[in-house]
Amino acid sequence: MLPLPAVQTNPVLPSLADCIQLMDQYGMLGNIRHHSLVVARLAEQLQAGLAAVAPDRPQADRHLVISGALLHDIAKTPCLGSDRDHAKAGAEICRQHGYPEIAAIVEQHVLLWDYDPLRYRNGHFTAREIVYYADKRVRHNVVVNLDERLEYILEHYGKNNPNRRELIRENFNKCLTLEQHLFHWLPFGPEELGRF
Repeated sequence: MLPLPAVQTNPVLPSLADCIQLMDQYGMLGNIRHHSLVVARLAEQLQAGLAAVAPDRPQADRHLVISGALLHDIAKTPCLGSDRDHAKAGAEICRQHGYPEIAAIVEQHVLLWDYDPLRYRNGHFTAREIVYYADKRVRHNVVVNLDERLEYILEHYGKNNPNRRELIRENFNKCLTLEQHLFHWLPFGPEELGRF
């Protein structure tokens, strides 16, 4: 992963040092930090691939993608063992620290609200969609396919609740469609993600 600026260069985006400081401040467990680093690597690879193939097309900001990926689980540790929604709690943390653009990514990394297949067909992907997809491809710190990740999420978060399991499956159907559109535009296939 290419480094972010060591010092904050954009007043609404955290530097790498800011991201690490927030991970420390919110007690991010080592395994969640490692997961976030792998998600950031994949998100960066997706963003770079899209930018290389279609430089004339609007692209998600690289700094925003990487920072959003690094902080997508910022509230996961504080929310463990509670019923708190870590995506909403994480978005609030980011807003409190003056990062509203990161908050929008964090808030939608579990469930993507701004789902827009027409825009995807035209090769337009936001930082939210890139981080959302990258997160779905990483189980703990290992890159897996969407079927493996779905199986894990159903087992750990479905809680034998048919309604919850159905919502998880609907979310993954959106992710499968997003994957098809992403890799239509990328110079590598989904099975190669993370190998570079």
